Amino acid sequence: MTRPIPDIAGLSRRAVIAGSVGLAATALSPAPALAATSKPLPKGFWWGTATAAHQIEGNNSNSDFWLAENVKPTLFQEPSLDACDSYHRYEEDIILAAKLGFNAHRFGIEWARIEPEPGRFSEAELDHYLRVMEACHAHGLAPVVTFSHWTVPRWFAAMGGFEHADSPALFARFAERATAKLGPLMAAASTFNEANIARVIQIRPEVKAIEPLVRAMLAACAKAGGTDRFASVLFADLAKSEDNQVRAHELAFEAIKAGPGNFPVGVTISMQDIQGVGDGNKAEAVADAIYGPWIAQAAKADFVGVQTYTRVRVDANGIMPAPKGAELTAAGYEFYPEALEATIRFAAKRTGKPVFVTENGIGTDDDSRRIAYIDRALAGVRACIDDGIDVRGYLHWSLLDNFEWVFGYKQRFGLVAVDRRTFKRTPKQSALHLGARARANRV
Repeated sequence: MTRPIPDIAGLSRRAVIAGSVGLAATALSPAPALAATSKPLPKGFWWGTATAAHQIEGNNSNSDFWLAENVKPTLFQEPSLDACDSYHRYEEDIILAAKLGFNAHRFGIEWARIEPEPGRFSEAELDHYLRVMEACHAHGLAPVVTFSHWTVPRWFAAMGGFEHADSPALFARFAERATAKLGPLMAAASTFNEANIARVIQIRPEVKAIEPLVRAMLAACAKAGGTDRFASVLFADLAKSEDNQVRAHELAFEAIKAGPGNFPVGVTISMQDIQGVGDGNKAEAVADAIYGPWIAQAAKADFVGVQTYTRVRVDANGIMPAPKGAELTAAGYEFYPEALEATIRFAAKRTGKPVFVTENGIGTDDDSRRIAYIDRALAGVRACIDDGIDVRGYLHWSLLDNFEWVFGYKQRFGLVAVDRRTFKRTPKQSALHLGARARANRV
């Protein structure tokens, strides 16, 4: 499904110069040898990283999130500004990913750039993403494209986003136009990133406390845009938006599959290992609340994208806090990499479709814990494959330390550190560690 990874020695002089922030420029130790007990994964298995356009590109000023970051009051701790400047440095990032040993690269195409005003499409921006994909192919990375990673154009949010009756047709129009230009170079695509994200957010007990601030922020966005409404995917009113978003997925899926190009199209879902604790636990009800209609939609797609970070324990009263004394990540949730195996099994059983791990990772400043997390998560991937589950790739979140939404730049999920002033990329030991497994295609 993808081209072989070029050997580092075979990279052009231009590639080496462009990737000068890569492995040779670091003082990291060599990647450790794989354990003698490691076993090969299926031929063609995708190893890579996942990114999101708004989180890495920078200056995405036509998007709803850009506005929300800059109004007062806002839930965002800081604005995205230049992010990682990957809009200009995408080739540097792609070369670095290839040098690390990966063969797939998940990234987003930004709707707000491509259609900055309703019905007005930018050929220049489509050409930009075409160049991103050409760079992926030139360096042996399969382009895995996300059509919408939470952000939408400001004009779309101002009309009510997916609460508006016309939203399915508008999103499908964008998908059709983007596919017409980019489809021939896509290796795989998803319509929405974590299509169930609003459900995941709203079921969390602590979210009630921030609801007044969210409402005030959205009201400020509406006022700034001179409208009476402003709707966000992240903070959606599900009663008004979810049916439209499901229909938008269905129409966009059809538009993307119509081509050009011949590649699998799926939907990615935020999944937690939902564990029932004790008699009368509400684990099944919590699962229904988190997934809603999206498992059924994934069952009709070509694949399901599993995006897992931790577990959720549920007793008779609902969601429980992390166990006393449990290790917590920088994002505040439990360090529990074994969750990935459970969600892969759940997704495969419930959908009957091939599984790609489209996100999995940890926010931490202790890179040794990132390495431990990766190894334990991959052990679960290995167990699933050994049991005959069709797992086709592992895309780690994330390549870069980037803009983590409302938390700004304080949480670092990247395999590669990014200097906030110079944008210099510095691979961490975890980058070499995961890259060694990718090169060997063994766990």
